[in-house]
Amino acid sequence: MTLCYQSLMASEVDVDLRDRAEAWLADDPDPASRAELRELIDRLPATTAELRDRFAGPLTFGTAGLRGPLRAGPNGMNLAVVTQAAAGLVAWLAAQSGEGPLIIGYDARHGSREFAERTARVATGAGREALLMPRTLPTPVLAYAVRALNAVAGVMVTASHNPPQDNGYKVYLGAQLGGPAGDGAQIVPPADAGIEAAIRAVGSLSAVPLGDAGTVLDTDFSDGYVETAASVLTEGGPRELTIAYTPLHGVGGETLEKAFRKAGFADPAIVADQRQPDPEFPTVHFPNPEEPGAMDHLLALAEANGADLAIANDPDADRCAVAIPTSAGWRPLRGDELGVLLADHLIRRGVAGTYATTIVSSSLLGRICAARGVPYAETLTGFKWIVRAAEELAFGYEEALGYCVAPAMVRDKDGITAALTVAELAARLKAEGRTLADRLDELAAEFGVHATDQLSVRVDDLAEIGLAMGRARQNPPATLLGSPVTEIADLLPENDVLTFRTATTRVVIRPSGTEPKLKAYLEVVEPVAEGDLETARTTAAAALLTLRGEIAAILGV
Repeated sequence: MTLCYQSLMASEVDVDLRDRAEAWLADDPDPASRAELRELIDRLPATTAELRDRFAGPLTFGTAGLRGPLRAGPNGMNLAVVTQAAAGLVAWLAAQSGEGPLIIGYDARHGSREFAERTARVATGAGREALLMPRTLPTPVLAYAVRALNAVAGVMVTASHNPPQDNGYKVYLGAQLGGPAGDGAQIVPPADAGIEAAIRAVGSLSAVPLGDAGTVLDTDFSDGYVETAASVLTEGGPRELTIAYTPLHGVGGETLEKAFRKAGFADPAIVADQRQPDPEFPTVHFPNPEEPGAMDHLLALAEANGADLAIANDPDADRCAVAIPTSAGWRPLRGDELGVLLADHLIRRGVAGTYATTIVSSSLLGRICAARGVPYAETLTGFKWIVRAAEELAFGYEEALGYCVAPAMVRDKDGITAALTVAELAARLKAEGRTLADRLDELAAEFGVHATDQLSVRVDDLAEIGLAMGRARQNPPATLLGSPVTEIADLLPENDVLTFRTATTRVVIRPSGTEPKLKAYLEVVEPVAEGDLETARTTAAAALLTLRGEIAAILGV
């Protein structure tokens, strides 16, 4: 009897699943996706688990927009989901009485151009002017265009540094709906919930009107971005610098080369087998400069060329990674190191305004700002919050290699202008007979060694993240590194963030907002006694290693 009941229940579930899949297939506008889904349906019950995953729910639109694997069904990135998202977005813009064009950009990932072109047709079908980027271009160019062309909003089709099987859909708002601090910035609540509700209200996709292809912007449109990017630097400053660079199979290479040339730098040496956009990212495991091995080809080129500086962008060029030569070989800078170098440089240049970072970044920026009498702000994680830290923002950064050095130009992280600015600093220091490493030493001697690290755990099942966070909340540490924990801050229910502090240690634990990862951000502050930087750094490094083990045990990972 039990076996018969279980078989009946499985049969009923399969029928319901088949019906939902058939209904989706009938409304899917893409023949390739329909064929993909048809094969899965025809192979039931063997494909039950796969179909259940694809129909577990819709790909949810949040403050990062949409991001997911390229596959048929509501829980993936495909033409049907993009059509629905575009229809919801333009309906929401109309409901807000938003005026002006919708600008659409795209990277070189699989499906990006097709998704961008469909978004343009949905927009024009709803009576909204659509402006399409002329070719694959970096995300910062799209963010720049939203401001420069006074658009109501912008859409960037990209999954940034995610694996090759993913794609995504990011939304930016113009000044009318985003306000002065959010002009050209990514959306924040409640806009995300409003757009998500409008997407869910879209009926049959066959009833979504499709208009013309919109207006393709002039092919030299990005020259305006290049001109403005070059003007971020101090005119007439030193430019003598040998640079190695990689766009990491992404779309940043051409724009960065033009910007460096316009700013007066010699052309960088570029990693040959990573120069052209390639959606498969064949030379790296993950197209993210933070990942081990991702910069190996760049560092080999830098060594062979005797470079002063090595620079990498992620595939959509909104992030920037830097490595420097040392006596022990090339060393990639941590995001916090580059962040404070850029901030200190801009402060010394007299760039006025608020300097901002996030609760997971190093506390060093706050100490520098206090010492220099400069306004400082700390926000939740994500550039959507950083750029809204102050209307008169001077600079913002996050430890995940994101830097905003010119908020009046791009109100988002921008790997191109960050690369220009660190090159300006390196060239100026070189002209003085010094290096970026020397400047880091000077900051450490003044403020103490602020050593940071990250414990990052990639999971196959997102439930594992919730379990680990639960363990940390139920059994928080009484001590870290032998010192009493003086503060436990839990930002639930608004934000899934947990912080532990001692007198010299800080740990912030949170799930990643864009990847299936649990992240713990570690910081140890070690004073420099009598100028002995080497001892302070050695002590801090050993403390970080111990702290990493303590936090891993607390999380049970």
